[in-house]
Amino acid sequence: MSTSIIYHGWGIYGYDFCKVTFEDGAMIFHIAHKTKSLRGSACQSNSVIGRGTTPRQFRSLPVGSHPVFFKLNVQRVECQDCKLVRQVQLNFADPRVSYSKRFERYALELLRHMTIQDVARHLGISWDVIKEIQKVDLIKRFSKPGLKSLKRLAIDEIAVAKGHKYLTVVMDLDTGAVIFVGDTKEHEALEPFWKMLGKNKANIVAVATDMGRAYLYAIHQNLPNAVHVLDHFHVVKAFNDKLSSLRRELYREAKDQLMKNVLKGTRWLLLKNPENLNAKKGELERLEEAISLNKPLAVAYYMKEELRTFWQQKSKAEAEKLIKGWITKAEASGIGILKTFSKTVELHKAAILACYDYKISTGPLEGFNNKIKTMKRQAYGFRDMEFFKLKIKALHQTKYALVG
Repeated sequence: MSTSIIYHGWGIYGYDFCKVTFEDGAMIFHIAHKTKSLRGSACQSNSVIGRGTTPRQFRSLPVGSHPVFFKLNVQRVECQDCKLVRQVQLNFADPRVSYSKRFERYALELLRHMTIQDVARHLGISWDVIKEIQKVDLIKRFSKPGLKSLKRLAIDEIAVAKGHKYLTVVMDLDTGAVIFVGDTKEHEALEPFWKMLGKNKANIVAVATDMGRAYLYAIHQNLPNAVHVLDHFHVVKAFNDKLSSLRRELYREAKDQLMKNVLKGTRWLLLKNPENLNAKKGELERLEEAISLNKPLAVAYYMKEELRTFWQQKSKAEAEKLIKGWITKAEASGIGILKTFSKTVELHKAAILACYDYKISTGPLEGFNNKIKTMKRQAYGFRDMEFFKLKIKALHQTKYALVG
């Protein structure tokens, strides 16, 4: 057997082929360094002296169902120019791992279509080795994202485990790529991201977030010149939480059983959009009965519906006029939750109206969070949080069925 076979079959060149042996169904090719090709690892000088060898075995592409290994006594040399003693570099494998570069590429190709466990079973290798191959590849591709052209972004959190454990996710709204994943949902989680932005001298023009205080503070401190857009979904959701609280309060304060029966089970009817109420199930009638018998609930409900129209106006000027009127009516209503929420709307009025300047929201990131949750479920969770964050960054390039 000539050296051309191991070159054409496994991409190994610059070594002498010695022999091939067979052990437990595996093929083991024994190769040796060409003495004249030895170079110092540091300066690549060929003026070297041998200083012993270390036996190594590297896994490579299989032949059918038969594993293939390359066995080599890796030479240590002393360079006469730089005086360093090092192992010589290998052109077919990283000396720190037990597999060849071609095996690594083959495993990564399989991972595009199979789970880590499936690839490990197919290749007859441990799950941890395949996972490490993928992790190293993800680090190379996503650990240092290019941020110079970043203009518009969205920031949101995702729950990753029970016990209120969250990650902060930052998305480039122009490309759909996740460019940063931070620990927790506090403003400190974004500190590494702000440093990366500074190094890349990115010019952020607009950023969309929810109403979380941590994000509001972080944007104010680190992106003072960017237009801050409060996502309309989260604004309405915040008001819906207040509406739910009002219903519970009215239920507790109700003195007669009739009122309690009317209010009971109406929470989701109050939160639903009117066009989504199911007439066949009598949802519209139940809702009308509840608000007709309770004035504070009726006022809060119709204020909620008016709030939704903020984002449906033809111009920013019309929206601003509407929002001022809404704040005035909320303050004059005498209802505690409306008066409290009107102060919130007044405080964030500029960010709410900014959607008329930049048509952005955290919507794409909310949809992306569903993909993250699906990936996590299919993988039955992730023990390695760094690996999980890298998988999140790679998820936008996924065009095939999600695998964990």
